[in-house]
Amino acid sequence: MNYLDSLYWIHERTKFGIKPGVKRVEWMLEKLNNPQQRIKGIHVGGTNGKGSTVAYLRAALVENNYEVGTFTSPFIETFNERISLNGYPISNDEIIELVTRVKPISEALEVETELGNATEFEIITTMMFLYFGEVHPVDFVIVEAGLGIKNDSTNVFNPIMSILTSIGLDHTDILGNTYLDIAKDKGDIIKPNTPVIYSVKNEDALKYIRDYAVEQNATPIELDREIIVVSQDDEFTYRYKDYELETIILNMLGEHQKENASLAITALIELNESGIIELDFNKMIDGIESVNWIGRIEQVKEHPLMIIDGAHNNESVDALIDTIKQYYGRDQIDILFSAIKGKPICDMLNKLEDIASHFYITDFDFPKALSKEEIAENINRNNVELIDDYVEFLENYDGKGLIITGSLYFISEVKSKTKFD
Repeated sequence: MNYLDSLYWIHERTKFGIKPGVKRVEWMLEKLNNPQQRIKGIHVGGTNGKGSTVAYLRAALVENNYEVGTFTSPFIETFNERISLNGYPISNDEIIELVTRVKPISEALEVETELGNATEFEIITTMMFLYFGEVHPVDFVIVEAGLGIKNDSTNVFNPIMSILTSIGLDHTDILGNTYLDIAKDKGDIIKPNTPVIYSVKNEDALKYIRDYAVEQNATPIELDREIIVVSQDDEFTYRYKDYELETIILNMLGEHQKENASLAITALIELNESGIIELDFNKMIDGIESVNWIGRIEQVKEHPLMIIDGAHNNESVDALIDTIKQYYGRDQIDILFSAIKGKPICDMLNKLEDIASHFYITDFDFPKALSKEEIAENINRNNVELIDDYVEFLENYDGKGLIITGSLYFISEVKSKTKFD
């Protein structure tokens, strides 16, 4: 198989949809001699903030001269970035090698078991564990969970550290309709005798996470309790135990990014205290301050202002709005919006009403994408325009400012099809 054949085979697995459960991945990994058991992994889960937290951890460890693998989803610019080495996507040839080894295992799964076909995400997860556990072993692997934790394909290894960034009402059709339901799923990131660092706001969810951590004898380390973030304009001060780190200035905008960075700093301090890493604090901060994360409050054009952000649920839309107001001083801005099924579209659009001077609604090529007509039904205002060709629209846009948002999958396609001068 060549590279395009390999990608086609992987993407074709989307027809099998989402299948909660870890048995298929465990079966395939066992046939591959359990490479997941040979990694030093940090598991990162949560509703929002996973990707940037992974990026902060990776940058700080690389700056401290460690070789670091990361697993993230979805990809924004190139498929290979989902499995990255020191921040760089693995090569096309390595993708071919991994598919060549995993494909016959997945075919055997279908024939030899009653577990059914492996999904796209399960295949990619298996490839990742094979790569970092055998093909190219690294010092640390930072694994971003997909959907939930309990039945997520990544939940098949024993981490050295667990991080839960947030709990929000997302994927409620699968994870449950309440914060407590979702906490019970995502709380499975907590493993016995393994520190867990978390940022959970909802009281019901927070109580569950605290209690479950105690039950698992996992050291609970909580934002706003053990970890204190003191924010002032663009910078912040971090406090934990006897540590105080002042004047931290991130490239990533938003109060939520200060919290995500603080979770990463805490994880690194804990690993340093346990002797797993040797941490140069100056290098750690240099790495964290340098992080840029594509698709998150990413300014792609200055005149006119264009910002891409993958806000795809209520919490991430709130963070987007706060950041636009605080860092860009905008109370009104145009919105180009598209989204996929299963999201709280009505609530998201109602929130965006607060800053939207004009709504432009479009659709894109993705199996779960909503039509622009379906989206527009959720907007109760007159200044809404349906856009058939968003690429042409962006090339000719001459307004005062535009946010492109609604789905990470949408902005991934936008970036692949649009040239921003």
